Amino acid sequence: MNITAASTALSVRDPWSMVPSLGNLDAYISAVNRLPMLTQAEETSLGRRLRDDGDVAAAGQLVLSHLRLVVSVSRQYLGYGLPQGDLIQEGNIGLMKAVKRFDPEQGVRLVSYALHWIRAEIHEYILKNWRMVKVATTKAQRKLFFNLRSMKQGLKEEALDGDTHRNTLTPAEVAKVAQELNVKPDEVIEMETRLSGGDVALEPQNDDGEESFAPIAYLADDSHEPTRSLETRHRDWLAGDGIAQALGVLDARSRRIVEERWLKVNDDSSGGMTLHELAAEYGVSAERIRQIEVAAMKKMRKALEAEAAIVTAA
Repeated sequence: MNITAASTALSVRDPWSMVPSLGNLDAYISAVNRLPMLTQAEETSLGRRLRDDGDVAAAGQLVLSHLRLVVSVSRQYLGYGLPQGDLIQEGNIGLMKAVKRFDPEQGVRLVSYALHWIRAEIHEYILKNWRMVKVATTKAQRKLFFNLRSMKQGLKEEALDGDTHRNTLTPAEVAKVAQELNVKPDEVIEMETRLSGGDVALEPQNDDGEESFAPIAYLADDSHEPTRSLETRHRDWLAGDGIAQALGVLDARSRRIVEERWLKVNDDSSGGMTLHELAAEYGVSAERIRQIEVAAMKKMRKALEAEAAIVTAA
């Protein structure tokens, strides 16, 4: 009877049409749970077709029949606060990688082989997207991150009845976890604190265009702080009226030298004139041009300081 059911499943021209395009996660889970499972013989046959002939339809059947496995694995990671739909999506990527590398001649069922790839993809997704897991950088720390919850629950069950109300590990339990997972006790304590408290992202995380509220929205905006306002006002004045007024105190030659040496020079150092070019134009030495430039800059600085005091007082 199983062979007949499987044969019917294999006769579907487009196996992916059996999974409807659903926006509802519950409907998707219900749909994949209704997909037929394969016998070992059928699985081996499909694996050979994929390996030897590159049969995409065979790959589709192998993936479809194991989608329920991804859903089951994803439930183990719901405690990390990430959407189950995203976990399933990443797990499906791992499943497809497993199907691509599946060797039917090894005598191992695809379900056993795929578990590693599904979990690996979900682990990577959690580590990349869960902002409080920045500390899980080494292999040992990753092992701590993904095993601390279950170990903590096991230790709680082993504790005396009057001690099961505790939410934190005792020093002895911390030492035990650290030894088993080959990490430092301080790392166990830090990870437990993070897992218990749950860090909050500073920036809003939704990308749907709707208004969202995050801690950053409640931080003070220092752009209107009095000293910042004065600094901004002073900087704007220097870039506009201030420099124009300072140039106004110079004679024509000094003003021309300052403009060519400073104001007409672009970010890439192009434009303006060199000391030697100005010296040739005015018939004096380059050193004389430099002296005029230095004297002009001093005169401008005094003029700017005097005007700045008036502007600030106003």
